[in-house]
Amino acid sequence: MLQILFLAIVQGIAEFLPISSSGHLVVLGALTGKLSESPTLEIVLHAGTLGSILVVYWRRILDLLFSDRRVISMLIVGTIPAAIVGLTIKRNFEWIMRSPLLAGAMLIVTGIFLVILGRLRPRDGKYQEMSIVNALLIGCFQAFAILPGISRSGSTILGARLLGLKREDSVTFSFLLAIPAICGAVVLELKSFIEARSSEAASSLTTPEMGFTPGLLMVGAAVSFVVGIVALKWLIGWSRLDRLHWFAWWCIPAGIATVALVLRGA
Repeated sequence: MLQILFLAIVQGIAEFLPISSSGHLVVLGALTGKLSESPTLEIVLHAGTLGSILVVYWRRILDLLFSDRRVISMLIVGTIPAAIVGLTIKRNFEWIMRSPLLAGAMLIVTGIFLVILGRLRPRDGKYQEMSIVNALLIGCFQAFAILPGISRSGSTILGARLLGLKREDSVTFSFLLAIPAICGAVVLELKSFIEARSSEAASSLTTPEMGFTPGLLMVGAAVSFVVGIVALKWLIGWSRLDRLHWFAWWCIPAGIATVALVLRGA
C-alpha cells in the first residue's frame, strides 16, 4: 500500500508539473532498488493521470467535437513524432528508458528549458489558429520528452511559446496533445503486459512482476487521478503568473545530484 501510494503521488505530481515523471521514477528506482518495472502499474497510474486531464479540460475537449474540429487534425499531426520515436525506442533501445544516468542528465536539460521559458517575452497566439507545421514542431518537442528526465509538459509548453502561443494556450495545447500521447503509452504497456502474461501462462490475479492486487491498483489509479488534478491546476496557475521557470531550481540540482551519485557508484 505504501509503495502504491508513493508511486501514485510521484506520478500525479510529476506527470503535469515540468519535472518529468519518468525521470523521477527511474531515479527513485535506482536509488531504492525496490521500484522494479511494472507494466500493469504504469498502465494504471497513466490511466489515472489521463482522467485528470479529461476532468480539468472537459470543456476544451467538447469544443474539439463541435467548434474546434480543426484542432483534432493538429493533435493527430502533433502526435506522429512521439509515435515514431516511442515505437523505435520500445523495439530497439528500451534499455535507455531505465538509465538513471540518462535521466539525471536530462533533468538538467529540463531545467535549462525552464530557464529559457522564463526569459521568453509574452506572445498572443491562439492554438486554434496555429498552423499544421507548428503543431508538428511542437510534436517534435513532445517526442524528445520520451527520454526519461525530459518533462513532457515543460518541453511542449516551451515549444509552443517559441512558436508564438500565449501562456494559457501553450498549456492548453500541451495537455490536449498529452491525451493521445498518454493513450498511446497505455496501449503499448498494455500490449507488453498481455504478451508477458501469455508467455508465462500466468493465472494469478496479481501482477507477476510486483504482486499488486486489483484493489491496490485501483487505489493507485484514484490517488494519481486526484493528485494529478491538483498538480495540473497548480501548473495552470503558475503558468499564468509566469513562474514555471521556478521548477528549474528543482530539476537542475536533482539532475546534478543524480549524475554524481551514478558516476560515484560506477
